[in-house]
Amino acid sequence: MTIAERLRAEAAKRILIKDGPYGTAIQALGLTEADYKGELALPMDQKGNNDMLNLTRPDDIAGVCNAYIGAGADVLATNTFNANRISQADYGAEHLVGDINRAAAGIIRRCADAATAADGRPRFVAGALGPTNKTLSLSPRVSDPGFREVDFDGVKAVYREQIDALVEGGVDIILIETVFDTLNAKAAAFAAAEAAEALGRELPVMLSMTLTDLSGRNLSGQTVEAFWHSIRHVKPLTVGLNCSFGATELRPHVVALAKVADTLIQVYPNAGLPNDLGEYDEAPDTTGNLVGDWAATGLVNIVGGCCGTTPAHIAAMAREVAKYPPRQVPAAAPALRLSGLEAFSFAA
Repeated sequence: MTIAERLRAEAAKRILIKDGPYGTAIQALGLTEADYKGELALPMDQKGNNDMLNLTRPDDIAGVCNAYIGAGADVLATNTFNANRISQADYGAEHLVGDINRAAAGIIRRCADAATAADGRPRFVAGALGPTNKTLSLSPRVSDPGFREVDFDGVKAVYREQIDALVEGGVDIILIETVFDTLNAKAAAFAAAEAAEALGRELPVMLSMTLTDLSGRNLSGQTVEAFWHSIRHVKPLTVGLNCSFGATELRPHVVALAKVADTLIQVYPNAGLPNDLGEYDEAPDTTGNLVGDWAATGLVNIVGGCCGTTPAHIAAMAREVAKYPPRQVPAAAPALRLSGLEAFSFAA
């Protein structure tokens, strides 16, 4: 069986569990700038460069991963959200992108394989690609709407470098997450397709959109249905939502996506909305119950956590969704499907 076939087979049996965020767990470690930099001769301050910890504090990253495994996670993402040349330029660490991604993938691969060897439960390693801090769809200059800091081929090349290193490190799947600009996601998906062609084998892709307001649109203006129409040709293993909001606010948009997507739905919300200090107060049982309600109404195939969630939140979700069968993937009727900011379907 291919990786995609194996994951679909497991997802047909039960709702799978994705892990939670590395940022929240790393913040709790209270690391200093020296911890981030380690022995690396880097001229800029590295504090906050969580991806660098794959090189300088690999045991800490493995510890986070093992905590999520202990909470019940089946899908384990790499700590590589900003491990691309564009984002690492902020830290003067562009030359380390390959090393960071290979190390990150290797850490999670070893943790996943050790856990599976111990209990026989299949686990999947997803190479995480963040959106970068540049956008292909919008100009950063109000006075010059046509200006772009990056172009499609450049962003695709940045993602291809990251993907190749993640694959070398041993990932099973490419996770294109926190998509605020659909065109950025398309560049990442194109890079993954090119990488798969070069490998001569399948390289499954997961896509996860993030919303910028309660109306249910991303920064480039698309609704969740329009986003799906824009990327369904990629034939992603999963599509879904992450970050932005908690489970309460995301629910209507999960409902909308679950109705139209003829693939697995993966959603990983924040632990509610942040308080005045930017911290998350939602208790694990609260998050678990809210996500359990999604499962009870047949909306999801894979669930996990984003900002503010902890292994306790992941364990609470796992307990709740275990009570319910996974969402049944609908068969898509033949139609012409188009998208702008909205989705349009015309019956065949």
